[in-house]
Amino acid sequence: IVTLTILRKEKNFYYGILRNIEVILPQNQTLAHDNFKRDEVVKAYLVDIKKTPKGPQVLLSRTCPEFVLGLLKLEVPEINDKIVIVKAIAREPSERTKIAVFSNDSTIDPVGACVGMKGTRIQSIVRELRGERIDIIPWSSDPRIFIARALTPATVNMVGLNEEEKTAMVVVNDEQLSIAIGKRGQNIKLASKLTGWDIDIISESEYSKVKTED
Repeated sequence: IVTLTILRKEKNFYYGILRNIEVILPQNQTLAHDNFKRDEVVKAYLVDIKKTPKGPQVLLSRTCPEFVLGLLKLEVPEINDKIVIVKAIAREPSERTKIAVFSNDSTIDPVGACVGMKGTRIQSIVRELRGERIDIIPWSSDPRIFIARALTPATVNMVGLNEEEKTAMVVVNDEQLSIAIGKRGQNIKLASKLTGWDIDIISESEYSKVKTED
């Protein structure tokens, strides 16, 4: 994570200054509600440094998953101390991010450490991300448990796995189906990305019907 001062906006690029070096933040690497003014101080993730005839060109992003990880490291000392490990991040910028965390210390709750007292740590990150929703879930080495948790805020009844094809069939109560899938399929898409499993979801009534037909 770096902190830059905005100098100007030209076409679809913000230009800023970082330790006396001019840096570039493309508009397509900013969040939906970002609208920076001259002299505004902004956090971003340093993605790349390219050599050009005019000198190094520093490219920044606020939409990559690494930006969220960087913000977590700023807020959660347990991550820097390697007590809490961020196992995976899946992100739809400006919409929702899912983060799987694990603790090397059984006395430390990894989710609680990231959320902070009364939510102070996570609220600070959500403010920086302009209200992007964040789900922090405890990672599990058991894929069934991990997949069920990844589909939060939905409650899962059952997870069946095809380990060869790395696909999962998830059964939820009928009223949980739309929550599990999410708006425009966002929840299931992020859960799939987070876990590395291709997830299908069916309702309890649909599952009963299939079982009856079998």
